[in-house]
Amino acid sequence: METLHKIYINDARNMNCIEDNSIDLIVTSPPYPMIEMWDELFKNIDEGISNAFEEGNGFLAFELMHRQLDVVWSECFRVLKEGSYLCINIGDATRTINNNFILYPNHARIINACINIGFYPLPDILWRKQTNAPNKFMGSGMLPKGAYVTLEHEYILIFRKGTKKNYKSDAERKNRQESAYFWEERNVWFSDVWDFKGTSQKIGDSKSRDRSAAYPFELPYRIINMYSAKNDVVLDPFAGTGTTMIAAMACGRNSISIEIDVNFKSIIESKVMEYENFIKEIYKKRLRNHIEFTKTMKNIKYKNLNYDFPVVTNQEVNLKFSELKFIEKISENVYRAEY
Repeated sequence: METLHKIYINDARNMNCIEDNSIDLIVTSPPYPMIEMWDELFKNIDEGISNAFEEGNGFLAFELMHRQLDVVWSECFRVLKEGSYLCINIGDATRTINNNFILYPNHARIINACINIGFYPLPDILWRKQTNAPNKFMGSGMLPKGAYVTLEHEYILIFRKGTKKNYKSDAERKNRQESAYFWEERNVWFSDVWDFKGTSQKIGDSKSRDRSAAYPFELPYRIINMYSAKNDVVLDPFAGTGTTMIAAMACGRNSISIEIDVNFKSIIESKVMEYENFIKEIYKKRLRNHIEFTKTMKNIKYKNLNYDFPVVTNQEVNLKFSELKFIEKISENVYRAEY
Protein backbone atom coordinates (compact mmCIF):
# COMPACT_ATOMS: atom_id res chain seq x y z
CA MET A 1 0.00 0.00 0.00
CA GLU A 2 1.16 3.54 -0.72
CA THR A 3 -0.15 7.06 -0.27
CA LEU A 4 0.74 10.28 -2.09
CA HIS A 5 1.16 13.70 -0.50
CA LYS A 6 1.17 16.86 -2.61
CA ILE A 7 2.10 20.41 -1.67
CA TYR A 8 0.76 23.43 -3.59
CA ILE A 9 1.92 27.00 -3.03
CA ASN A 10 -1.39 28.66 -3.78
CA ASP A 11 -4.13 30.93 -2.47
CA ALA A 12 -6.82 28.85 -0.77
CA ARG A 13 -9.51 31.17 -2.13
CA ASN A 14 -8.94 29.64 -5.56
CA MET A 15 -8.21 25.93 -5.31
CA ASN A 16 -8.14 25.41 -9.07
CA CYS A 17 -5.55 22.69 -8.54
CA ILE A 18 -8.29 20.46 -7.11
CA GLU A 19 -11.20 18.93 -9.01
CA ASP A 20 -14.84 19.12 -7.92
CA ASN A 21 -16.03 16.37 -5.56
CA SER A 22 -12.58 14.82 -5.15
CA ILE A 23 -11.73 15.29 -1.45
CA ASP A 24 -12.78 12.95 1.38
CA LEU A 25 -11.94 15.14 4.37
CA ILE A 26 -10.74 18.68 5.08
CA VAL A 27 -8.87 19.42 8.30
CA THR A 28 -7.58 22.95 8.71
CA SER A 29 -7.04 25.99 10.88
CA PRO A 30 -7.33 29.35 9.07
CA PRO A 31 -5.84 32.71 10.02
CA TYR A 32 -7.90 33.94 12.97
CA PRO A 33 -9.67 37.25 12.29
CA MET A 34 -8.96 39.95 14.90
CA ILE A 35 -5.81 38.22 16.16
CA GLU A 36 -3.06 40.78 15.60
CA MET A 37 -0.52 38.40 14.06
CA TRP A 38 -2.88 37.99 11.09
CA ASP A 39 -3.73 41.67 10.59
CA GLU A 40 -1.22 42.34 7.81
CA LEU A 41 -2.27 39.28 5.83
CA PHE A 42 -5.91 40.41 5.80
CA LYS A 43 -5.03 44.07 5.20
CA ASN A 44 -2.97 43.12 2.14
CA ILE A 45 -5.99 41.32 0.71
CA ASP A 46 -8.59 44.04 1.32
CA GLU A 47 -7.82 47.74 1.81
CA GLY A 48 -11.21 48.11 3.45
CA ILE A 49 -9.88 46.18 6.44
CA SER A 50 -7.11 48.75 6.93
CA ASN A 51 -9.65 51.54 6.68
CA ALA A 52 -11.92 49.87 9.23
CA PHE A 53 -9.08 49.69 11.75
CA GLU A 54 -8.11 53.30 11.11
CA GLU A 55 -11.72 54.28 11.76
CA GLY A 56 -11.79 52.22 14.96
CA ASN A 57 -14.57 50.01 13.58
CA GLY A 58 -13.64 46.58 14.90
CA PHE A 59 -16.89 44.88 13.88
CA LEU A 60 -16.47 45.99 10.28
CA ALA A 61 -12.86 44.75 10.19
CA PHE A 62 -14.06 41.45 11.69
CA GLU A 63 -16.76 41.05 9.03
CA LEU A 64 -14.49 41.96 6.12
CA MET A 65 -11.87 39.46 7.29
CA HIS A 66 -14.47 36.70 7.43
CA ARG A 67 -15.71 37.52 3.93
CA GLN A 68 -12.27 36.48 2.69
CA LEU A 69 -12.54 33.19 4.59
CA ASP A 70 -16.07 32.66 3.23
CA VAL A 71 -14.54 32.27 -0.23
CA VAL A 72 -12.35 29.45 1.08
CA TRP A 73 -15.29 27.63 2.69
CA SER A 74 -17.15 27.84 -0.62
CA GLU A 75 -14.16 26.26 -2.36
CA CYS A 76 -14.11 23.57 0.32
CA PHE A 77 -17.75 22.79 -0.43
CA ARG A 78 -16.93 22.49 -4.14
CA VAL A 79 -14.02 20.07 -3.76
CA LEU A 80 -15.54 17.83 -1.07
CA LYS A 81 -17.28 14.62 -2.00
CA GLU A 82 -20.90 14.12 -1.01
CA GLY A 83 -21.06 12.79 2.55
CA SER A 84 -17.59 14.07 3.45
CA TYR A 85 -16.50 16.37 6.28
CA LEU A 86 -15.03 19.82 6.81
CA CYS A 87 -13.32 20.23 10.21
CA ILE A 88 -12.13 23.71 11.19
CA ASN A 89 -10.01 24.54 14.22
CA ILE A 90 -10.76 28.15 15.18
CA GLY A 91 -10.50 30.31 18.28
CA ASP A 92 -12.44 33.41 19.18
CA ALA A 93 -10.55 36.68 19.58
CA THR A 94 -10.53 39.35 22.25
CA ARG A 95 -9.31 42.84 21.40
CA THR A 96 -9.34 46.39 22.64
CA ILE A 97 -10.27 49.02 20.06
CA ASN A 98 -11.02 52.60 21.12
CA ASN A 99 -10.48 51.53 24.75
CA ASN A 100 -13.33 49.03 24.42
CA PHE A 101 -12.42 45.40 25.20
CA ILE A 102 -14.78 42.91 23.48
CA LEU A 103 -15.01 39.39 22.11
CA TYR A 104 -15.06 38.69 18.38
CA PRO A 105 -16.80 35.29 17.98
CA ASN A 106 -14.98 33.71 15.06
CA HIS A 107 -16.55 30.30 15.57
CA ALA A 108 -20.12 31.65 15.39
CA ARG A 109 -19.38 33.66 12.24
CA ILE A 110 -17.91 30.58 10.50
CA ILE A 111 -20.86 28.39 11.49
CA ASN A 112 -23.30 30.87 9.95
CA ALA A 113 -21.22 31.16 6.78
CA CYS A 114 -20.91 27.40 6.30
CA ILE A 115 -24.64 26.86 6.83
CA ASN A 116 -25.39 29.50 4.19
CA ILE A 117 -22.98 27.78 1.79
CA GLY A 118 -24.86 24.50 2.19
CA PHE A 119 -22.94 22.56 4.84
CA TYR A 120 -24.77 20.68 7.57
CA PRO A 121 -23.38 21.55 11.04
CA LEU A 122 -22.66 18.67 13.43
CA PRO A 123 -21.78 18.66 17.15
CA ASP A 124 -18.48 20.44 17.62
CA ILE A 125 -15.54 19.89 19.96
CA LEU A 126 -14.10 22.23 22.56
CA TRP A 127 -10.33 21.94 22.56
CA ARG A 128 -9.27 23.00 26.06
CA LYS A 129 -5.69 24.21 25.67
CA GLN A 130 -5.34 25.85 29.06
CA THR A 131 -2.28 27.77 30.17
CA ASN A 132 -0.80 27.98 33.65
CA ALA A 133 0.79 31.38 33.05
CA PRO A 134 0.38 33.54 36.19
CA ASN A 135 -0.58 36.59 34.10
CA LYS A 136 -3.28 34.85 32.07
CA PHE A 137 -6.18 36.63 33.79
CA MET A 138 -7.54 39.71 32.03
CA GLY A 139 -8.91 42.89 33.54
CA SER A 140 -8.97 44.16 37.10
CA GLY A 141 -8.21 40.91 38.88
CA MET A 142 -10.19 40.61 42.12
CA LEU A 143 -12.39 43.68 41.62
CA PRO A 144 -15.93 43.04 40.32
CA LYS A 145 -17.29 44.24 37.00
CA GLY A 146 -13.86 44.80 35.50
CA ALA A 147 -12.33 41.34 35.05
CA TYR A 148 -12.85 39.05 32.07
CA VAL A 149 -13.08 35.30 31.70
CA THR A 150 -9.83 33.93 30.28
CA LEU A 151 -10.18 32.16 26.93
CA GLU A 152 -8.48 28.78 27.34
CA HIS A 153 -10.29 26.87 24.63
CA GLU A 154 -10.70 26.77 20.89
CA TYR A 155 -13.32 25.11 18.73
CA ILE A 156 -13.17 22.26 16.26
CA LEU A 157 -16.18 22.91 14.06
CA ILE A 158 -17.51 19.90 12.15
CA PHE A 159 -19.61 20.12 9.00
CA ARG A 160 -20.82 17.54 6.49
CA LYS A 161 -21.53 18.09 2.82
CA GLY A 162 -24.80 16.36 2.04
CA THR A 163 -26.07 13.19 3.69
CA LYS A 164 -24.09 10.33 5.22
CA LYS A 165 -21.86 8.32 2.89
CA ASN A 166 -23.09 4.89 1.84
CA TYR A 167 -20.52 2.09 1.55
CA LYS A 168 -21.98 0.12 -1.33
CA SER A 169 -19.26 -2.22 -2.61
CA ASP A 170 -17.59 -5.09 -0.76
CA ALA A 171 -14.23 -3.35 -1.20
CA GLU A 172 -15.53 -0.13 0.38
CA ARG A 173 -17.01 -2.00 3.32
CA LYS A 174 -13.79 -4.00 3.84
CA ASN A 175 -11.68 -0.84 3.78
CA ARG A 176 -14.01 0.83 6.26
CA GLN A 177 -13.73 -2.12 8.63
CA GLU A 178 -9.93 -2.10 8.42
CA SER A 179 -9.99 1.65 9.13
CA ALA A 180 -11.80 1.18 12.45
CA TYR A 181 -10.39 2.48 15.74
CA PHE A 182 -10.33 0.89 19.18
CA TRP A 183 -13.31 1.07 21.52
CA GLU A 184 -11.26 2.91 24.13
CA GLU A 185 -10.08 5.43 21.52
CA ARG A 186 -13.68 6.08 20.50
CA ASN A 187 -14.58 6.89 24.08
CA VAL A 188 -11.94 9.65 24.22
CA TRP A 189 -12.06 10.97 20.66
CA PHE A 190 -15.82 11.38 20.43
CA SER A 191 -16.11 13.37 23.64
CA ASP A 192 -17.04 17.00 23.00
CA VAL A 193 -14.13 18.25 25.15
CA TRP A 194 -10.50 17.54 24.25
CA ASP A 195 -7.89 18.37 26.83
CA PHE A 196 -4.31 18.47 25.61
CA LYS A 197 -1.68 21.17 25.29
CA GLY A 198 -0.97 23.19 22.18
CA THR A 199 2.36 23.02 20.38
CA SER A 200 5.28 25.41 20.18
CA GLN A 201 4.50 28.34 17.89
CA LYS A 202 8.10 29.40 17.29
CA ILE A 203 9.68 28.87 13.88
CA GLY A 204 13.28 29.46 12.96
CA ASP A 205 12.84 30.70 9.38
CA SER A 206 13.34 34.47 9.58
CA LYS A 207 11.91 34.92 6.07
CA SER A 208 8.51 33.83 7.33
CA ARG A 209 6.43 35.05 10.25
CA ASP A 210 7.65 34.58 13.82
CA ARG A 211 4.90 32.18 14.87
CA SER A 212 3.43 29.25 12.97
CA ALA A 213 -0.02 29.06 14.66
CA ALA A 214 0.27 25.29 14.21
CA TYR A 215 -1.99 22.88 16.05
CA PRO A 216 -0.46 19.77 17.68
CA PHE A 217 -0.22 16.46 15.80
CA GLU A 218 -2.85 14.88 18.06
CA LEU A 219 -5.61 17.16 16.72
CA PRO A 220 -5.55 16.23 13.00
CA TYR A 221 -4.54 12.65 13.86
CA ARG A 222 -7.75 12.10 15.81
CA ILE A 223 -9.95 13.83 13.23
CA ILE A 224 -8.47 11.91 10.30
CA ASN A 225 -9.07 8.60 12.06
CA MET A 226 -12.59 9.64 13.03
CA TYR A 227 -13.86 11.01 9.72
CA SER A 228 -11.99 9.23 6.93
CA ALA A 229 -10.93 5.76 5.80
CA LYS A 230 -7.60 4.42 4.58
CA ASN A 231 -6.58 5.68 1.13
CA ASP A 232 -8.95 8.67 1.39
CA VAL A 233 -7.67 12.11 0.36
CA VAL A 234 -7.27 14.68 3.16
CA LEU A 235 -6.96 18.38 2.30
CA ASP A 236 -5.54 21.23 4.36
CA PRO A 237 -6.03 24.58 2.56
CA PHE A 238 -4.03 26.44 5.26
CA ALA A 239 -1.16 23.96 5.58
CA GLY A 240 1.33 26.06 7.55
CA THR A 241 4.07 23.70 8.78
CA GLY A 242 2.36 20.60 7.37
CA THR A 243 1.00 18.95 10.52
CA THR A 244 -2.10 17.67 8.71
CA MET A 245 0.10 16.03 6.07
CA ILE A 246 2.14 14.25 8.75
CA ALA A 247 -1.04 13.01 10.44
CA ALA A 248 -2.40 11.78 7.09
CA MET A 249 0.80 9.80 6.53
CA ALA A 250 0.46 8.26 9.99
CA CYS A 251 -3.13 7.23 9.23
CA GLY A 252 -2.52 5.76 5.77
CA ARG A 253 -4.39 8.53 3.95
CA ASN A 254 -3.37 10.59 0.92
CA SER A 255 -3.11 14.33 1.39
CA ILE A 256 -3.04 17.68 -0.37
CA SER A 257 -1.52 20.69 1.37
CA ILE A 258 -2.12 24.25 0.18
CA GLU A 259 -0.06 27.09 1.63
CA ILE A 260 0.12 30.65 0.34
CA ASP A 261 3.46 31.47 2.01
CA VAL A 262 6.28 30.03 -0.13
CA ASN A 263 8.64 30.25 2.86
CA PHE A 264 6.78 27.40 4.54
CA LYS A 265 7.62 24.95 1.76
CA SER A 266 11.09 24.20 3.12
CA ILE A 267 9.68 23.90 6.65
CA ILE A 268 7.11 21.33 5.50
CA GLU A 269 9.70 19.36 3.55
CA SER A 270 12.14 19.14 6.46
CA LYS A 271 9.31 18.17 8.81
CA VAL A 272 8.18 15.30 6.56
CA MET A 273 11.54 13.54 6.73
CA GLU A 274 12.07 14.32 10.42
CA TYR A 275 8.77 12.70 11.37
CA GLU A 276 9.31 9.31 9.68
CA ASN A 277 10.48 7.60 12.87
CA PHE A 278 7.82 9.44 14.88
CA ILE A 279 5.09 7.98 12.64
CA LYS A 280 6.53 4.48 13.00
CA GLU A 281 6.49 4.85 16.78
CA ILE A 282 2.87 6.07 16.74
CA TYR A 283 1.87 2.77 15.11
CA LYS A 284 3.68 0.70 17.77
CA LYS A 285 2.44 2.83 20.64
CA ARG A 286 -1.16 2.50 19.51
CA LEU A 287 -0.93 -1.30 19.61
CA ARG A 288 0.92 -1.29 22.93
CA ASN A 289 -1.66 0.98 24.52
CA HIS A 290 -4.48 -1.28 23.39
CA ILE A 291 -2.80 -4.40 24.75
CA GLU A 292 -2.28 -2.69 28.11
CA PHE A 293 -5.91 -1.58 28.08
CA THR A 294 -7.21 -5.12 27.50
CA LYS A 295 -5.38 -6.27 30.62
CA THR A 296 -7.75 -4.08 32.65
CA MET A 297 -10.86 -5.64 31.08
CA LYS A 298 -12.54 -8.92 31.93
CA ASN A 299 -14.41 -11.32 29.67
CA ILE A 300 -13.55 -9.72 26.33
CA LYS A 301 -15.21 -12.00 23.82
CA TYR A 302 -13.88 -10.76 20.46
CA LYS A 303 -10.47 -11.17 18.85
CA ASN A 304 -8.90 -9.08 16.10
CA LEU A 305 -8.14 -11.27 13.07
CA ASN A 306 -5.06 -9.30 11.98
CA TYR A 307 -3.25 -8.94 15.32
CA ASP A 308 -4.67 -11.86 17.30
CA PHE A 309 -5.38 -9.80 20.39
CA PRO A 310 -8.71 -9.23 22.17
CA VAL A 311 -11.00 -6.35 21.22
CA VAL A 312 -14.13 -5.11 22.94
CA THR A 313 -16.54 -4.97 19.99
CA ASN A 314 -17.25 -6.87 16.80
CA GLN A 315 -16.51 -3.70 14.78
CA GLU A 316 -12.82 -3.99 15.77
CA VAL A 317 -12.38 -7.57 14.53
CA ASN A 318 -11.05 -6.59 11.08
CA LEU A 319 -9.22 -3.43 12.17
CA LYS A 320 -5.78 -3.17 10.51
CA PHE A 321 -3.50 -0.14 10.86
CA SER A 322 -1.12 1.07 8.16
CA GLU A 323 2.47 0.44 9.28
CA LEU A 324 4.82 2.92 7.62
CA LYS A 325 7.94 1.52 5.93
CA PHE A 326 9.44 4.71 4.53
CA ILE A 327 8.73 8.15 3.05
CA GLU A 328 10.41 9.35 -0.13
CA LYS A 329 10.29 12.45 -2.30
CA ILE A 330 9.33 11.35 -5.80
CA SER A 331 9.10 14.76 -7.52
CA GLU A 332 8.99 18.45 -6.69
CA ASN A 333 6.33 18.95 -4.00
CA VAL A 334 5.21 15.28 -4.04
CA TYR A 335 5.99 12.62 -1.42
CA ARG A 336 5.19 8.92 -1.36
CA ALA A 337 4.63 6.90 1.81
CA GLU A 338 5.03 3.13 1.59
CA TYR A 339 3.30 0.85 4.12
